[in-house]
Amino acid sequence: MNIPQPQNTTAALIDAAHEAMQEQPRAHLGASIIGHTCERYIWLSFRWAFKQQFIGRMKRLFRRGHNEEETIIQDLRMIGCEVKTYDQETGKQLRFDDGHFGGSCDGLITYGVPEAKKTPHILEAKTHSLKSFTDLKAKGVKESKPQHYAQCQVYMHAFDVDRALYYAVCKDNDEIYTERIERNKDEGMSLFEKAQRIISSDRMPAPLSADPTWYQCKFCAAHDICHGSKLTKQVNCRTCAHSTPSEAGQWHCAHWDAEIPGADAQLQGCDEHIIHPDLTPEWGYEPAERGVIWLTPSGKIHNASDAYKSREIVANYVACASGIRDQYAQFDPEIVG
Repeated sequence: MNIPQPQNTTAALIDAAHEAMQEQPRAHLGASIIGHTCERYIWLSFRWAFKQQFIGRMKRLFRRGHNEEETIIQDLRMIGCEVKTYDQETGKQLRFDDGHFGGSCDGLITYGVPEAKKTPHILEAKTHSLKSFTDLKAKGVKESKPQHYAQCQVYMHAFDVDRALYYAVCKDNDEIYTERIERNKDEGMSLFEKAQRIISSDRMPAPLSADPTWYQCKFCAAHDICHGSKLTKQVNCRTCAHSTPSEAGQWHCAHWDAEIPGADAQLQGCDEHIIHPDLTPEWGYEPAERGVIWLTPSGKIHNASDAYKSREIVANYVACASGIRDQYAQFDPEIVG
């Protein structure tokens, strides 16, 4: 018989504390994600249509990767590299913004890379497991880590720099691998165009594969939307049919005919939320005087603030279609699961 691990040890409590920490989704479409092979995944991520859950150990690993950046910069400075990490005018980390597309780079090496001391380099710092690190050394960044390669191309394009220094550290043995990446102007421009195309798309792009067992889909955080229930579980302004991203990097609500203020308000949403039709299991719908009426396999559901709210439909659309709430109308009930 397998005895479960104790849940009140120091390690378990630390992991539980990390898991309990709520992280707000990224407000912009980031340079780190634009090289992803699936445009649907990128669109769903930008629309906050799914929430990726990580165990505490993974969150600590992410933190270690983030903390490694400062160590890498210190080591580069130790050998004579001049590394710029902040904009002197704003006092903020070096970043670019192109409407809703943007990102903060790890640094800009203005002088001192041993292979080309006078050539400025974008710094891209990453940590790897031994398996990932071994593959990286054997194949190089472009083949082994195409998403990282795309990230380097984006930053080189954004900051008009012709080289990037990809600096990798193996977490198992602290081995270092560096690779100088040459700027490809056409590829950089293409990635910026890809970002704007996805951002401005009203409809969800096609999936990478229609096969739910495809290796790139099988463990995807958006798998359920593509291959499972096909219904988003997230009710916020970005999953609402009323909202549209603007060129200026804002979101506009057609219902209220107003700009939606920052990420906090977008995440909270409002009761006038109407689920984006691409984030349902291909339900048909009929327009109503207020909201829409969804035509589900279980029956019709009126999606409006004075009928069934989106959060109720997402919680249990079968119960909503059954009209069970009507039996308890005197209590002003809400379906929660």
